Amino acid sequence: MDPYLVGLAGVILLIVLMALGTHVGIALALSGFAGLFYLQGFEKALATSVSSMYGKISTTALVTLPLFILVGFLASGGGISRDLYKSLDLLIGRFKSGLGIATVIGCTAFGTVCGSSLVTAAVFAKISAPEMRKRGYSRAFAYGICASAGSIGMLIPPSILAIVYGMLTGVSIGKVLIAGIVPGILWAILFSLSIFLISKIIPSWMPALSTRPSVPWPQKLASLLWWWPILVSGAIIFGGIYGGAFTPTEASAVAALVLFVLYIYRSLFRKAELKLSKRFSELYEMLTDTAITSAMIFFVFGAATIFSNFAVLTGLTIKFSDFVIGLGLSPLGIVILFCAVYLILGCFLDSISMLCMTVALFNPIVNKAGVDPIWYAVIVILAIEIGFITPPFGINLFAVMGVAEKDVDMKDIIAGSSPFLVAELISLVIFFSFPILATYLPAFVG
Repeated sequence: MDPYLVGLAGVILLIVLMALGTHVGIALALSGFAGLFYLQGFEKALATSVSSMYGKISTTALVTLPLFILVGFLASGGGISRDLYKSLDLLIGRFKSGLGIATVIGCTAFGTVCGSSLVTAAVFAKISAPEMRKRGYSRAFAYGICASAGSIGMLIPPSILAIVYGMLTGVSIGKVLIAGIVPGILWAILFSLSIFLISKIIPSWMPALSTRPSVPWPQKLASLLWWWPILVSGAIIFGGIYGGAFTPTEASAVAALVLFVLYIYRSLFRKAELKLSKRFSELYEMLTDTAITSAMIFFVFGAATIFSNFAVLTGLTIKFSDFVIGLGLSPLGIVILFCAVYLILGCFLDSISMLCMTVALFNPIVNKAGVDPIWYAVIVILAIEIGFITPPFGINLFAVMGVAEKDVDMKDIIAGSSPFLVAELISLVIFFSFPILATYLPAFVG
């Protein structure tokens, strides 16, 4: 059989396995290995698969990933998010739409220590959504804000998705991380504007004014001291990478150490009522979750490498490249086409699965077309993040649903997040129109 037809058969097998509910890592590994076995025989296919998988997941740069994942769990368990939200509530919570905007700002700030949209959305759904409901926000809008604003956690460095993208493509991880600053801030602004506009257009979704008693300004200003863990972490990650003091790997190690020490301090002095066994249990759970999450990502990495080798061997990547270029699209048209694919895939797949399935096919074409790799990385990450709140399988929708109060259903969360989906699509148009917004800051990173 023509190797190209074998490649197409492998793609079809991959789609069938995923449609049957097979884990994406297993589906990629099985499809890739089956194709290599057909083309090379068992022994050579096994040797190729093992060596390529080991080579991918044994690189020292991958240390960044579990360390930043650990930073996110430590920040969540260390009470940083709760203190941050309390401070924002004191500062702007009494204004109309203030508590919703406080949640957006809180998610943005928390994103500087947590590189996961999933974790950010779930944490604030537990902390801020019930409080918003107490203050008169509709259940749909309260949880919709959390599901949507949680996505900012994957844009603001340290972004797990940016690290994964850099590892899969070879693009500078430091540059892709720093490139997420402007999109994260832009989303925070657009989401805040959306909340303000909705307060005018659909006033039934939120109260006219908070019923919380006014707090003296000295107390409000004192609450700013609760921000110091965020500021320290941000200085390490942003300042270290942007200023050239740390590589991304070194920044992740220092940030993890600082957050670990902070967690121990808070556990000993701010959770005095907890038994020592409970504190160790909490820490053990964080470390276990970090290991499980990291292992899952590493496995998908390795599996994607097996399938990528198979695709290259069959000439599938070359055929696909020739097909797309043969469409006569401009470089911008190619990016728009791939962006549309990511938006569609986002309805059904998680972010890492999407990248692992598409990078081997898409990125050679983009590079050949001369598209700026940092700008394209930002566009891809934005498109994938939009998928986080796109029904029917937006991952943030399920994360929020998992911690929501009993009277909240998926239809509520989808309805409440729909205005922010519009805001995210607007942001895509902005970055297509003004690429410099994505490339200006990374140009200063060595």
